[in-house]
Amino acid sequence: MKLLFDLFPVAAFFIAYRIGKGFPEQSAVFVAALIGPVAATTAFPDLVAVIVATTVAIAATLIQVGWLLARGQRVKPMLWLSAILIIAFGGMTIWLQNELFIKWKPSLLYWSFALILVGGRLLFRRNLLAALLGSELTLAPSVWDRLLWLWAGFFACLGAANLYVAYQFTTEQWVDFKTFGLMGITFAFVIGLGVYLSRHIKEPAADV
Repeated sequence: MKLLFDLFPVAAFFIAYRIGKGFPEQSAVFVAALIGPVAATTAFPDLVAVIVATTVAIAATLIQVGWLLARGQRVKPMLWLSAILIIAFGGMTIWLQNELFIKWKPSLLYWSFALILVGGRLLFRRNLLAALLGSELTLAPSVWDRLLWLWAGFFACLGAANLYVAYQFTTEQWVDFKTFGLMGITFAFVIGLGVYLSRHIKEPAADV
């Protein structure tokens, strides 16, 4: 359930984009009511679909945050950061009628993660991964450092890959890559890390 909750805005964006592409005339009417008739034309089906999807994704993110707050649960910093970026860059995509802003959002999110990890290590001499996961995993300090740099590099590469697809491929291909490609790459990376960590996890000392 937690995975489904975390992926709610991503899934909402993808579904709304597909609906927007499948029903261009109705989507154009929606966009015209939202921002005016300039971009709301079936001559720009990708832009109209992206605006529809972005609007839905912003709403989904606000619902996500609101649900946690209403239940008295803590909203994690990563979710706050994602919410700020989707509202800011999604809002610019809607207001300026330019899909490039929302295409930059995943890259900025991933690069922010990388910067936070590296900044914490270099500026404050603190391994944030160890601070977050140290109670669940027992690893040597050198392994924690290696893990941090692997994640930082991975996030940096994900951000670059997202922009490459955004600029070199169609909007529809970018939406598919954002939804399934980035997720698949992340799962593969996590599985690879799991295999690597299985050789370094320290077993708790047995009681005598």
